[in-house]
Amino acid sequence: MTRTLTPGKATLSDLEDIYWNGAAIALDPSAHAGIARAADCIARVVAGNDPVYGVNTGFGKLASIRIDRGDVTTLQRNLILSHCCGVGDPLEGSIVRLILTLKLLSLGRGASGVRPALVALIEGMLAQGVLPVIPEKGSVGASGDLAPLAHMAAVMMGHGEAMLKGERMAGDTALARAGLTPVVLEAKEGLALINGTQVSTALALAGLFRAKRALRSAIVTGALSTDAAMGSTAPFAEEIHTLRGHAGQIEVAAALRALMDGSGIRAAHQDNDERVQDPYCLRCQPQVGGACLDVLRQAARTLEIEANAATDNPLVLSSGEVVSGGNFHAEPVALAADMIALAVAEIGAIAQRRVAMLVDPALSYGLPGFLTTRPGLNSGMMIAEVTTAALMSENKQMAHPASVDSTPTSANQEDHVSMACHGARRLLPMTQNLFWILGVEAMMGAQGVELRAPHQTSPQLLAAKAAIRNRIAPMAEDRYMAGDMAAAGDLIASGALIDAVGGDLLPGVSA
Repeated sequence: MTRTLTPGKATLSDLEDIYWNGAAIALDPSAHAGIARAADCIARVVAGNDPVYGVNTGFGKLASIRIDRGDVTTLQRNLILSHCCGVGDPLEGSIVRLILTLKLLSLGRGASGVRPALVALIEGMLAQGVLPVIPEKGSVGASGDLAPLAHMAAVMMGHGEAMLKGERMAGDTALARAGLTPVVLEAKEGLALINGTQVSTALALAGLFRAKRALRSAIVTGALSTDAAMGSTAPFAEEIHTLRGHAGQIEVAAALRALMDGSGIRAAHQDNDERVQDPYCLRCQPQVGGACLDVLRQAARTLEIEANAATDNPLVLSSGEVVSGGNFHAEPVALAADMIALAVAEIGAIAQRRVAMLVDPALSYGLPGFLTTRPGLNSGMMIAEVTTAALMSENKQMAHPASVDSTPTSANQEDHVSMACHGARRLLPMTQNLFWILGVEAMMGAQGVELRAPHQTSPQLLAAKAAIRNRIAPMAEDRYMAGDMAAAGDLIASGALIDAVGGDLLPGVSA
């Protein structure tokens, strides 16, 4: 199904479908008139004598240099080619699709001054699967994501490289095979393409969508661990959480109650339980997970606004005036990315403590050491827990705020920058680490509840355990575990564990 996107009104649901599923998109025709109006304004500037930044002047520190009318198209061409300075591995295709989509939404606001043909080319590239090869590094997240967006724009001009149907090729070849024609950029158009936050925002959105999936999975794995450890459900009582009042906490507690409802393990020990309190990794799941949910929701609100924003410079105002500003500065995205990183690190930190508890016979309330029935001869899940500790520690190191690390660039013209792009890009390895941590917890939770036989866990968690066992067999004796670890991580990353229990039981992240 094709999603019709209205600039200024695209939703997180739209963008998440594009990221996960590669949904086809089309720009709402209502945007066309505004795009054409702004392009006419720029044409009038070119025909006149007044200097307007980036239209008939140089860029950045060179803004005082006037450009002859006959050199305007050369100015735009030189801008793009000179800014193709990205390095590192190419961004994955799902990210590039988001970048193109966000650029389409931004230009569609009718404030950038590009011709409708430029917008049509981006639509055609998305429809035909022409995805520019965009190196991952090179943006400081101010004055736009200049280098990575230049690699996108270069393909539109017939330069650079692109992916088409899994094959990497020259940009002009990709366009020709897709039946598309390169553009010759007119006044302002090169600047409109690279002056924006679309790479930073796409990466932050991907991090958000992955963190959302991880958090929802963590509620399931946390419930499994709680039942495996014969933990109490009393700390999840509704009134405890309504007395505090945080929405995320209330929702996570409700999800945990629903997941554990009907557990035979809990029923077997609740009347003769001598423990007064469980450790925090069990008891405080609503407080920690709920706080992370609230933070992700705040970041989601920021990113949904940014996804719909006009962020290049100068902008064509509704009056027809062309005015320089600073919407290209990605500080909102940088701060949102830092918030997501903190949440990802904390979700993993408390999950890792549950993993450590399950393998420790001093803490796991009767489970055998390292979840093996023959400890000593078998190491069981000893080193799986160590791996989660390594992943948790790596995430803590990467969670340091990127937004505080400004550095001047471009001969001090751009003297404060956001660092949003790499702040958002680090969310991809961080969430992958979290998928692996939660995958290990899922393995251990399944093993733990099976060791409580003949008592059974709840119907909802039995469904979760079935999804785990569909990919990973019980561990009776030591075996080569790397494949199990990978399969467990994929279980989380794919959303299959959420699907197994029915996603309606779990809180999501919405704007």
